[in-house]
Amino acid sequence: MNFSSYLKESTIGSIDSVLSMAKIIIPLMIVMEILKDAKILEKISKKLKPIAKLFDISNESVFPLMIGMVFGLIYGAGIIIESIEEENLKKKDLYIIIIFLVACHAIFEDTFIFVAVGANLWLLFFTRLTVALVVAYFASKVIDRVKRFN
Repeated sequence: MNFSSYLKESTIGSIDSVLSMAKIIIPLMIVMEILKDAKILEKISKKLKPIAKLFDISNESVFPLMIGMVFGLIYGAGIIIESIEEENLKKKDLYIIIIFLVACHAIFEDTFIFVAVGANLWLLFFTRLTVALVVAYFASKVIDRVKRFN
């Protein structure tokens, strides 16, 4: 393959990838704005308050965490970034979201992919969720302790 063919394929592939992500991210952001304007996001945040309390993070950070958990890092990134810019989330909130999502992003999609190749659905699902909860919980406590010593 010559360089110009490679460049053409790479360019077209990159544009296709960006368009694919835009097809998901743009509607998600529109839905988020509608939910925010209709005050539905506030209601969702109140119902998810126990999660925020467990990790000692703000209620506003739970929604981006849930989007990343369900839709994954790439598709949830738009929501997470927008929430960061609009809500002025604390650094701790951001760290906990990131730490949680390392173990538990796109939990449904990834789990079903592994089930298709023979993994146990419930074992994989609950193991990922448990690891994410435990690691994020302890990270929250460590961050609190480090902040006290600074």
